[in-house]
Order: sequence, then structure tokens, then C-alpha cells
Amino acid sequence: MQCQTVLPGAECTFWGKQGCAFTEGSCQPIVENCEGCDRIVESSIGKVCGAYPAPEKKWAAGICNFATHVKVDIKTDDAKINPLKASKKAAGAKKKK
Repeated sequence: MQCQTVLPGAECTFWGKQGCAFTEGSCQPIVENCEGCDRIVESSIGKVCGAYPAPEKKWAAGICNFATHVKVDIKTDDAKINPLKASKKAAGAKKKK
């Protein structure tokens, strides 16, 4: 449905027949960590997140999973794999199918 409070006319997953279904009643302004994200939209209360109504809660546990401006480095283990064991493991997996 379309938001009727902070972002009038914008599609919102939290808007229902009873109004805003978000626990605090409307979207909250972005936090400092959100600056630079592509999901920021201007609203009647300032800048808000277009994907989630409470940006502060998303950043509380670490990196927001909606953040488009944050690059996550995936660390790989540089452990050496024995090629003989790897080939036996692969051959064993083929037999089970």
C-alpha cells in the first residue's frame, strides 16, 4: 500500500488498513552510518531509508544489510588442500548419487 504520513504516495510494506504498522508509527530519520546509501529518500521529516523504517536498529548489530555504500571484505582461508584427498572426496560424492 502507499504511505500516507512520511512518504505520501510511495509504496510501503508497513502501511496497512489501520495506518502505519511499524511499532513507532512512522519512519525514523537516518543515522550517520547511512550517509552515502542509495536507498535514502527525502521525506516530510527529512532523510529516511526507503527500505527500512528504523535505520538505527539496523546499524545496532553491525553493518546494515540494506547498505549500498558499504563493501564487505570476505576473508578466505588460505589453507592448502591435498589434491589426492580432494579427488577421492569428489569421486566418493559421485558414487553416492
